[in-house]
Amino acid sequence: MREPPLLKYLEEKGITLEDLINTALELFVPHPGVETKDKAVEILKDEFLDTMSDVNVSCLIFACLRLEEDAKAGIVPGLSKEMLLGRPGPVADEALGIAIANYIGGTRAVFEYVRFDQNKPGILKKLGPFSNDAIGALIAGVSSKMYTRALREAQNLPRSK
Repeated sequence: MREPPLLKYLEEKGITLEDLINTALELFVPHPGVETKDKAVEILKDEFLDTMSDVNVSCLIFACLRLEEDAKAGIVPGLSKEMLLGRPGPVADEALGIAIANYIGGTRAVFEYVRFDQNKPGILKKLGPFSNDAIGALIAGVSSKMYTRALREAQNLPRSK
């Protein structure tokens, strides 16, 4: 499979496929069909490449990262730099994260997103307020797809798209 354009964009921002996989593994819980971290890495890599090939995922992630850049530059109407990083800050970052997770993997992914948002493992703790929610949602969506796929394979059910 060819490298998805979104992966190249994220790499330019300092976020590698390895970062995404390692972050997902920090909250990994063995399940039927994905009992080991080695098996998880195999499925996660495939699911990340598949998910990042979706132009809609690219648009949503790009929008969040660009929004963060514009907010840091002080050009988002009504959102000061202080408000961006302060408490309470905007909740739009969580709303966007939920939308991304839901698009990728539905309600299961939204629940997974909450785990990642609350814990901020790996690369997420190094990112800003909009980018950590966007990337957290990407990881949560892919992680959810991994568990669903592994369970289907363990039960010999056909893979759904």
